[in-house]
Amino acid sequence: MSVPATLAAAPVPARRLRLRLDPVALMALPAFAYLAASYGWPLLVLLGRSLSGPDGIGLAPFAQFLSDPFSWRVIGNTVRSALLVTLVCLLLGYPAAIALARARGAVQALLLLSVILPLSVGVVVKAYAWQIVLRRDGVVSQVLVGLGIWDAPQRLLFTETGLVLGAANVFLPFMILPIYAVIRLIDPRLAEAAATLGASPVRRFLCVTLPLTLPGIVSGIAFVFSLAVSMYVVPSLVIGDRYQTLATLTGRAFLFMRDERLGSTTAVILLAVAVAVVVGSTALARRLGGGGQT
Repeated sequence: MSVPATLAAAPVPARRLRLRLDPVALMALPAFAYLAASYGWPLLVLLGRSLSGPDGIGLAPFAQFLSDPFSWRVIGNTVRSALLVTLVCLLLGYPAAIALARARGAVQALLLLSVILPLSVGVVVKAYAWQIVLRRDGVVSQVLVGLGIWDAPQRLLFTETGLVLGAANVFLPFMILPIYAVIRLIDPRLAEAAATLGASPVRRFLCVTLPLTLPGIVSGIAFVFSLAVSMYVVPSLVIGDRYQTLATLTGRAFLFMRDERLGSTTAVILLAVAVAVVVGSTALARRLGGGGQT
């Protein structure tokens, strides 16, 4: 090999060495090590137990679980309640995010505080509070009777409607904040330019604001759905054991039935549903974000 060729090849290993020793990447090493020890290893143990049956390692526990009609009812309860909670949070959270982004000064600070402050209250406290609100003589029943919607007081506690209302209250900030973060980045002159071209407010919203906020909407949906599909405390306290979801069945299998194989199987199915939603929404948000930049 000639001397000039050797000198030309010399910077490549040096550049690779600098990439390996990048201090910015090394800053994430403690966090990854902690997650691997506290989350990755228990997850592998859980997956191993879900695959171990009386006949050895295999998919028999999953086949046995999915062959029971009760299991499909549990999966249906889990997905349906998560979708309803996500829909309610989107309908309530999108206008709230727009109002929060367009507010100024003390009003914006007050609105932001009203969104963040409920996060400091524990889920157990909120769930017990909703038990009081949703009972027959609770605030919701009295308001609906006062408005003439109901002829007599009714109980929303231990119903799917009560579960959706209580869970939406818990997860609503996780829908508002991602949409608010995206709206803050939108140039307000775009809507003004559309107005100068004769676009009506509805057309400006549908053709300008809504497409630009889609990445925030997708992120909010991913946050709320992944949290709602795995919620345990709210269903346990608001609707009880009559309405089983994958999370409550997992807890019941480990805590009361002492059936680790059933609990591991339902936990892995629940994890697969949540991961599929998060991965799909991340890919969609990246595609929408890339489309918005072109």
